[in-house]
This record gives sequence, structure tokens and C-alpha cells, in this order.
Amino acid sequence: MSLKLTEANFQSEVIDSTQPVLVDFWAEWCGPCKMIGPIIDQVGSELDGVAKVGKVNVDEARDLAVKYNVRSIPLLLFFKNGEVKDQIVGASVTKDQLKAKLQALA
Repeated sequence: MSLKLTEANFQSEVIDSTQPVLVDFWAEWCGPCKMIGPIIDQVGSELDGVAKVGKVNVDEARDLAVKYNVRSIPLLLFFKNGEVKDQIVGASVTKDQLKAKLQALA
């Protein structure tokens, strides 16, 4: 499962996290976002305790979308020690690719 990330909890859940974090910037109206959503949730369940996985709805957290320069969605950002270490734009990614990127940061 994935965390619902908001402007209120982003600092504590992502920036201050001791684990690597995958953040999915998405929107309800985005078809590719809906396609990749279940994969994001599976990665979160399978890597529980190793890494965190969260989702930011860009329509509800516009300040975060602006701060991280979200121009296209889905946008997947990989954080470690509060910094963006990698990113993937679009839904052309497999569960194994996401897990490998997170495990490499662990």
C-alpha cells in the first residue's frame, strides 16, 4: 500500500525519512496514472520496512507540484536523505524496475 502524501505530512514522511521514498505525483483525471497506481501500491507492500512509497495528488497539493517542477504526470521521484536522487516520467515502467531503483537507494 502507499501513503497519501500532502503538504502537511510531506516533510515528515519524505524529507525526514531514514528510508528511501518513492513519490508518485498523479491526478484523478490522468489515465496513465490510474494504470500505474496499482503497481505503485504493490511496490509499497512488497518493500514495507525497506522503503516508503507515497502518492501526491497534484490537484490537492499544488504547492508540492510547483516545488518539484511537475510538468507531466505520472512523475515518480526517488528520494534519499531528503533529496531527489532519480526520476521517471510516464507510466512505462515495471514493478521490478521500481523495486530495483528503491533497493539500490536502501
